[in-house]
Amino acid sequence: MAKTEQLLAIEWAQPALKEAAQKWLDTKDDGNANAEAAKEYVAALQANIATVDELAAVPKFAEHAAELKAKGEKFCDCDACKLVAEILDKKDYLSKKSVWIFGGDGWAYDIGFGGVDHVLAQNKNVNVFVFDTEVYSNTGGQASKASNIGQVAQFAAAGKETKKKSLAEIAMSYGYIYVAQVAMGANQAQTLKAIAEAEAYHGPSLIIGYAPCEMHSIKGGMMHCQEEMKKAVDCGYWNMFRFDPSKETGKFTLDSKQPKGGYQEFLMNEARYSRLTREFPERANELFERNEESAKARYEHLLKLVEMYKD
Repeated sequence: MAKTEQLLAIEWAQPALKEAAQKWLDTKDDGNANAEAAKEYVAALQANIATVDELAAVPKFAEHAAELKAKGEKFCDCDACKLVAEILDKKDYLSKKSVWIFGGDGWAYDIGFGGVDHVLAQNKNVNVFVFDTEVYSNTGGQASKASNIGQVAQFAAAGKETKKKSLAEIAMSYGYIYVAQVAMGANQAQTLKAIAEAEAYHGPSLIIGYAPCEMHSIKGGMMHCQEEMKKAVDCGYWNMFRFDPSKETGKFTLDSKQPKGGYQEFLMNEARYSRLTREFPERANELFERNEESAKARYEHLLKLVEMYKD
């Protein structure tokens, strides 16, 4: 970018080249527009750099062209052409790059949290997508900080005592990170909108997607995982929202509607919860009630965030 700005400052640079350079600068944060602008800019750079042979064809520069040719130079060494050559040498970096980091909840909430937090806190243009299965899915089904109250997993055989960590709100507390929670099976349009907004946002972004897995032991199997996502959102177990710091007003959008009920039925549809009723029935009732109360309190809290970020 600095070299392009230097090129624009050179008085004798061709108008067509300056126009293409300015267009590239103006679209550098817009992936779609910048892709076309970068192509036009490269074409303008290639068309406006003077070769040594072209320089030799101009009588007053013929002697200097001969000196450059003797040194093995291919292009004119004026300030404009030198900058053009340097920019062309790095032309692959002109198009805006889309950078995404993908990982699971064990990594993002637990063992890799320090790294995730550090990357997001740097305020760089990078996107992080967390697939939240609420358990260590690939290492044997251990409980993670994403696991919820009453969930049975390794190291939580009698049901997890503590509620789920709010990774989204930790990221939101920085004030400059785009944050969204999505559930594709519940609302595909909201999922796509969050991804598009995260990509367009000039800064760090975090998207947390609800991701049912085999460890949930859904009745009927994983062929019903999309339906299970919708059930999770409908009953209030999982909330969908978007936090966009770039907006002047209405930074926080709650995409989940008021829970419809059926919370306990949702829990009983997954063996990660229902097995606790067979092994520790009284404890199961207590933990599941706490789980539902926590979900209700969370939704009320999200409604307050809508109001807080309204103006």
